[in-house]
Amino acid sequence: MTSTAHSAFRSAIEAYISQHALPIDKYSHQPRLYALTLTLAQAVHLSFDDDILHAAVWLHDLGVFEGHRPVNPALLASWDNVAYACRVIPELLQQWNFPAEKIPAVIDAIEQHAAHCQPTTPEAMLLHDADLLEQLGAVGIMRTLCKVGRDTRYATHGTAIKVLERALELPAFLLLPAAQLLAEQRVNLLHHFLSSLADETFNVDF
Repeated sequence: MTSTAHSAFRSAIEAYISQHALPIDKYSHQPRLYALTLTLAQAVHLSFDDDILHAAVWLHDLGVFEGHRPVNPALLASWDNVAYACRVIPELLQQWNFPAEKIPAVIDAIEQHAAHCQPTTPEAMLLHDADLLEQLGAVGIMRTLCKVGRDTRYATHGTAIKVLERALELPAFLLLPAAQLLAEQRVNLLHHFLSSLADETFNVDF
């Protein structure tokens, strides 16, 4: 792991996200995700640049925050939050005196964090796998259900449950053995939740 010592830009990044991660429940994803990437890196003895990883993890969801994404439902439906983030983040990093030579690697990691991507850099792989794990298990359930009624994609609990069912396919996209191992427990928990929910609701959509 390499890092710039005593970097003021890290504090600037975290302060910015703590103000802009709206609705407020979107904030906890960043520190939790960063801790998860460090756990994965340690488990597979992966060498990485911590400045790049930290910036990519904390800034990757900028385009999904209120105030950054469109309000109009039609525009929101076709909104590319990753493209937006990659467009505005370089200027923000420059303002915070982030090492200029590392900015392309931050953008590369953010561009490749979606499930279907096949990132090759350590930082991109860590962000990719950790972000998929965050959609599984107890955390995945919590993050999905809290959107019901306030996110246009989650009009009902039934809609949210379909998202969780699709999340069961995500482990197939994981790249790191440590992530695959962590996914097993999270998938089992998610299966149990969905099965219990089906029993309690008699498979009636709600």
